[in-house]
Amino acid sequence: MGDARTWSPDAQEAVRLLAVSALVEGRDRVEVAALFRVSVRAVDNWWARWQAGGRDASLSRSRGRRAGEHQVLSEAEQVAVRQAVLDHNPSDLGLSGQLWTRGLIGELILMLYWVRFTEPGVGKYLRRWGLTFQRPDKRAVERDPEAVRVWREETWPAIRGRAKAENGEVLLADQVGIRSDQVTGCTWGAKGRTPVVRRTGNRFSANAMSAISTKGRMHFMVFTESFDAEVMCRFLTRLVGHFDRKVHLVVGRHSAHRSKAVRAWLADHKDQVELHFPPSYSPELNLDELVNAALKRSLPHTHRVRNQSELASETRRFFHRRQRQPHIVRGFFGGQHVRYVIDESTP
Repeated sequence: MGDARTWSPDAQEAVRLLAVSALVEGRDRVEVAALFRVSVRAVDNWWARWQAGGRDASLSRSRGRRAGEHQVLSEAEQVAVRQAVLDHNPSDLGLSGQLWTRGLIGELILMLYWVRFTEPGVGKYLRRWGLTFQRPDKRAVERDPEAVRVWREETWPAIRGRAKAENGEVLLADQVGIRSDQVTGCTWGAKGRTPVVRRTGNRFSANAMSAISTKGRMHFMVFTESFDAEVMCRFLTRLVGHFDRKVHLVVGRHSAHRSKAVRAWLADHKDQVELHFPPSYSPELNLDELVNAALKRSLPHTHRVRNQSELASETRRFFHRRQRQPHIVRGFFGGQHVRYVIDESTP
């Protein structure tokens, strides 16, 4: 039968239960030990456990230390380090860099508690704390959190309420530029050898302006010239032509959106469209930013463009597909930072 210490926990448990059953039936302890090729002392220990706790006392238990037992950092110290990582950048705490690494977290622990950890040791704590290595979102230091709160809780509900009272339509719009030398996404390749994407060496670009609604409706215009007030007015003219009611259009604070020419155009069409501007340095509040990101991810996977005309055509093809897929457009509203747009519980 071999050394019982090399058996699996399930096999050891089965032998213990069989040995105890034999003892219960009246078999001699020495005989039982010889039968299962274990020591008499082991049989005596199994029998004592059976008498003390019955069958449950003979079942296998997890080996080793229990989770959280004999840890170098106390629970309070772990909570403090975890919160410091979540609430601050390394530079805020006198360390170098803007992003946390296992090495920097080890430096933080050393600075606070004079305990030195290896990077794998820090990694074990991070997993225990439920933290994972992620690509962070970017936020401008000029961003005003109070202005964002006012937009979410006061300004946006007011816009939505006005549009509903006027039987109008609310759209979120943004412009995007696509370059021929832009490479996004990932592909498979041999380990240690970076894959190569072949593309034209000529540099050219195309631009687009799009607007979407909570119902999954999408409107767009692709153009090759630079985005300016004239292009914005042309887009607005095309947009209002699709509606027989007033449009409330949420756009960023691009200079073209607030130019003198656009203001004059809006004054002549005040019963057809009105612009609304979220706070500065807060692009995450505008849902159409997600559409732009999806466009940039899609283009490298669909076609290798060779000139500006092909780039513009591929851009139009993307928007035409999305127009036929309103369920995908509506899905953008589930994003963490733009969920407020459809949250009826917002004041």
